[in-house]
Amino acid sequence: MINFGIVSSVVGAILIGIGGFMLLTIPVCYHFDSGDVLPLFWSALITVVVGRLLYWKKARRKNNIAKREGYLIVAVGWFAVSFVSTLPYLFSGTMPDIADAFFESVSGLTTTGASVINDIEAVPKGVLFWRSLTQWIGGMGIIVLTVAIFPLLGIGGVELFVAEAPGPTSDKIHPRIKETAKRLWLIYVGLTAVLCLLLFLNGMTLYDAVNHSFTTMATGGFSTKNASIAYYQAPAIEYLIMLFMFIAGVNYTVIYYGLTRRFKKVWRSDEFKAYVLLVSILIALVTAVVYGKTDLPLERAFRDSAFQIISIITTTGFVTADYTAWTPALTLFFFILLFVGACAGSTSGGIKIIRHLVFFTNSFLEFKRLLHAKALIRIKIDRQLVAPRILTHILVFLLIYMILFLIGSLVMTVILADFKDPLLTAIGSVATCLGNVGPGIGQVGPLDNFSKIPDAGKWVLSVLMLLGRLELFSILILFMPYFWRTH
Repeated sequence: MINFGIVSSVVGAILIGIGGFMLLTIPVCYHFDSGDVLPLFWSALITVVVGRLLYWKKARRKNNIAKREGYLIVAVGWFAVSFVSTLPYLFSGTMPDIADAFFESVSGLTTTGASVINDIEAVPKGVLFWRSLTQWIGGMGIIVLTVAIFPLLGIGGVELFVAEAPGPTSDKIHPRIKETAKRLWLIYVGLTAVLCLLLFLNGMTLYDAVNHSFTTMATGGFSTKNASIAYYQAPAIEYLIMLFMFIAGVNYTVIYYGLTRRFKKVWRSDEFKAYVLLVSILIALVTAVVYGKTDLPLERAFRDSAFQIISIITTTGFVTADYTAWTPALTLFFFILLFVGACAGSTSGGIKIIRHLVFFTNSFLEFKRLLHAKALIRIKIDRQLVAPRILTHILVFLLIYMILFLIGSLVMTVILADFKDPLLTAIGSVATCLGNVGPGIGQVGPLDNFSKIPDAGKWVLSVLMLLGRLELFSILILFMPYFWRTH
């Protein structure tokens, strides 16, 4: 039987924490005299009060969270946080429409980076800071899910690292989940602070540096400028953000091993090696095409190509160039990249490289099995055998992911019937939202946003963002009849 008291208590505690984060925006409002102190204060107060009311229902007799409670906490918690995060947008008048506010809120918390704001630079500084902070909170939340929740539920990309017991990798940082999460948070906060300092030293204002460090390490992509990173026209800033986007796309456990100089464990990660190799090859290929097809000098062709590839693969979504204007082939190429994703255990979204790696390796071995029908040919990742149930999990995940993409595209094509390019815009918006990337193709490309999408479409895309961010299963399982059965 599901203990709803535990679910209510945990969700309440989460909301209280979110209200505390909202209060952090108040000093920013006062500093810039941006006129949004009261909207943010009332948003924080309402969030804390609601959280406290839910927390009063705490069930004290049962301390352990079972799988069913875990699923409910993940799903209900993210939906609850998404709704209360709309309050600063609504109360400040930045987005008076609930569909717009919810879309922007979900986009921030899921670190997607798709936006409905046409003039970002006109948004009050406090609200804009909250917008960036939602992505940083979302990135931290993904680390929590990756380390503490998903392994307990037996879902998600992290399950691919499971050997004898669940955890983020086959070699745990620390045997206790709480200690593991704490150390990964310290890495997350530390990298954010380092990037902030470097951006500030290279010409960004402190306000812009803080905002962009939040959204870079969260692989979110929200910017304080309408032109995104292209606004600065500064190669040093672009290279810095490129480097930290790439780092943010790495499994945080692998980052920990790198920081503690355990490089053998870093290079033992097949996913990390595949990630480095894939990004390197794609940058070389796209640079060659862009240099050959445009008038850009070699360094600029390399920089623009590398930035866009890393931004899309890590699902960050920052923009320095319009990749849809290069060639039709590259437009299709970047559309395909929307389905890749970076490493499991990172803040990036998407399918994740580890799933692709296991799928293609197993597909290759299947040909070998055809020739040697009696041979026992097993797949290994990180020198460990991949259990058959994990192979099944991957196939089911990929199938459900593509079904959601097809159904979502069909629904969005109907909703966008009056658009100039309804099909391209539909598949572009669905692919980028389901993969938590940000920019897509059609009329939601790198130089456009989602403001023209009808309200019905924004609700659909918001749900897809949450589904993609929460690894599909943790929400879809709530619609299974046996989930609610007591026996």
